[in-house]
Amino acid sequence: MPRILVVEDDPFNVELFELILKRVGKFDTIITDKGDEILEHLRNGSVDLVIMDVSLDNTYYNKKKVDGIFLSRLIKNDQELKDIPIIIVTAYAGDEDISRILKESRAEECIKKPILNYNEFINLVRGYIRGDE
Repeated sequence: MPRILVVEDDPFNVELFELILKRVGKFDTIITDKGDEILEHLRNGSVDLVIMDVSLDNTYYNKKKVDGIFLSRLIKNDQELKDIPIIIVTAYAGDEDISRILKESRAEECIKKPILNYNEFINLVRGYIRGDE
C-alpha cells in the first residue's frame, strides 16, 4: 500500500487529509510537523509521496523555525530524497503565488486549500506514485 507523509500542523487539516487519503484513496499515512521526524521517515525509504503545508507554525529543523518551502527545498537538494514527489499545499495563494511557491520549493505540484474535490485530489496523488494501481 502506498505511504504518504503529510506535513501539517493544523488539527482540522490533519483530520481532513487522513479522511481523504485513508478512506477515499486507501493510502497509508504518516502525519507529523516535526522537522527531524520528516527526514527520518523519508530516509528509511517507506514514503512514496509528501504532502507539505507551506505555513507551519511550530515546525523546527536543527532548532531553527522552518516552513514547508524550506523543508521541500531541503528534501529536493538531498540526492537520496530528491525523487520523492512533493505536493505542497497552501491556503493563502493566488496564481502568481503558486508559481513562486513552486519555484522556491522545487515541489512537483502546488495546490490551494481547502480541498473541495476529493476524487480529483486522490487522482493527482495517484499520478505521482509509481506503481500505484
